Amino acid sequence: MTEKEKMLSGQYYDAGDSELVKLRQTAHNLCVDFNQLHETDEEQRVAIMRKLIGEENAEKAYIQGPVWFDYGVFTTFGEDFYANFNLTVLDCCPVKFGDNVLVGPNCTFAAAVHPVNPEERLPYLDEEGNWKMNEYAKPITVGNNCWIAADVVVCAGVTIGDGSVIGAGSVVTKDIPPRVFAAGNPCRVIRELDANK
Repeated sequence: MTEKEKMLSGQYYDAGDSELVKLRQTAHNLCVDFNQLHETDEEQRVAIMRKLIGEENAEKAYIQGPVWFDYGVFTTFGEDFYANFNLTVLDCCPVKFGDNVLVGPNCTFAAAVHPVNPEERLPYLDEEGNWKMNEYAKPITVGNNCWIAADVVVCAGVTIGDGSVIGAGSVVTKDIPPRVFAAGNPCRVIRELDANK
């Protein structure tokens, strides 16, 4: 199993693997290029997004910028995705957004995880004498017709159900059911959403 396959399947993996380093460097450089463009440089912005998140995704998503992706290629978007300023996506595992998702400014979707136990988190030497550090990831899924308000952090392994709204400043550590308003740190369900409001 390659380090990329381990990463995408949620196992411990070596982030220093040459294939992963190259993918991250490419994504980070494309983010820098995108972030330096004016909003009116539409053709250049779309061209960079096609390289960063793929042709199909670039047609579905409008990302205001600045933006930061760890890999880009492991994030997928449904139709009519919109993200305001300062979107950060640590897509070490698949990060999936449904159709008609709105993301406010300064939001982070962090699929990356480090061990809580400090002994497991410390760097170590492998059999070949290379320094390694344990790291793993869990997928994130945002359903259709969701609104993620400003300054929200969505943690690894979380699923947000269709039609839900996450209030500003929330830290989402657990799954959120469909059609609710949820907020807080940690984020919790405040109320169900009435179909008429």
